[in-house]
Amino acid sequence: MGLCKMALLSSHQSPSCHLKSCLTFLFLALFQYDTASSALIMSLRNHHSHPQHRRPMFQTNQSTCALFAGTWVRDDSYPLYQYSNCPIIDAEFNCQMYGRPDSDYLKYRWQPLNCQLPRFDGLVFLLKMRGKNVMFVGDSLGRNQWESLICMISAAAPQTQTQMSRGDPLSTFKFLEYGLSISFYRAPYLVDIDVVQGRRILKLEDIAGNGNAWRMADVLLFNTGHWWSHKGSLQGWDLIESGGTYYQDMDRLVALEEGLRTWANWVDNNVDRSRTRVLFQSISPTHYDPSEWSAGATVTTTKNCYGETAPMTGTTYPSTYPDQMRVVDEVIREMHVPTYLLDITMLSELRKDGHPSIYGGDLSPAQRANPVRSADCSHWCLPGLPDTWNELFYTVLFY
Repeated sequence: MGLCKMALLSSHQSPSCHLKSCLTFLFLALFQYDTASSALIMSLRNHHSHPQHRRPMFQTNQSTCALFAGTWVRDDSYPLYQYSNCPIIDAEFNCQMYGRPDSDYLKYRWQPLNCQLPRFDGLVFLLKMRGKNVMFVGDSLGRNQWESLICMISAAAPQTQTQMSRGDPLSTFKFLEYGLSISFYRAPYLVDIDVVQGRRILKLEDIAGNGNAWRMADVLLFNTGHWWSHKGSLQGWDLIESGGTYYQDMDRLVALEEGLRTWANWVDNNVDRSRTRVLFQSISPTHYDPSEWSAGATVTTTKNCYGETAPMTGTTYPSTYPDQMRVVDEVIREMHVPTYLLDITMLSELRKDGHPSIYGGDLSPAQRANPVRSADCSHWCLPGLPDTWNELFYTVLFY
């Protein structure tokens, strides 16, 4: 039924009043639609899970701190550790060791708009998490953050006895004197992948194989995202199984949503909320398209993050909000187990300077000579941006 027709049917006034009612109703309807649209956009950009699941925001000086809205400021007290003192950093993240010539990118601190983040204290982390198991679950961005946290804690307790075991899918670093285990479980889609007759099957409705390894964690920090959009040689599966049917491909956002709902159901049905904290790390951005951050960028000047040495100024990124985050936000809002969305997307989008580019140790000389094809603008240097992710993680856990 049309808006004007509904207005007229609900009115018992004169014809002229009918017209006025119609126009008034139409104006209000459009206003409500515009307001609702604006609210939806703002909702999609919100940085936490459903309000009923939110932890109290970080309080300082009687003000409320929106942790994920802010800007990058120069701070020469950073970085929080040196790569030379943290041998567990993988070559692909170890930019200083492998020849990155600039170091200003190490000297930035995340500054929320209306408060100061507490400075990360590795000893506090060790004491508060004594006897606990912290587990990162996801793709190589989770491994990026896992290694960062180990380095940050180790810098505060360089003499403490440790033990490292690397495996696939599970790697664990232990601070033996404190009984603290910090693990990384590789599950780039979170849901299971089975190999059947040599073909990799991405099972959108099955997570039991992976999930069994997560049950005993005291803190779970999940991430996924990048692998859902990979194609060609980077694609991690040969077939997708959904509802008993096999597909060669499908809409990637639809697949992501189905996989995330399987993960959310696992969390809701298997996590003891009195014992285990659950967090989800938002999508880590890439910087392969300079037109996203520089209106004057052309194919003749730059093609990716290579050569970028400073973050963007300001508080917002000019490109669009990732579609994947809309899916993540919707799924987390509907979960029953409180799940904190550690929304590092926007603050990371501002750090076009933070990627390994050609300074990862896994590149050959020929690859380094061709940054247009070889630059890594997906992962992050260590020390670097993931240290800020862990400062936020620390704040959410303890404040």
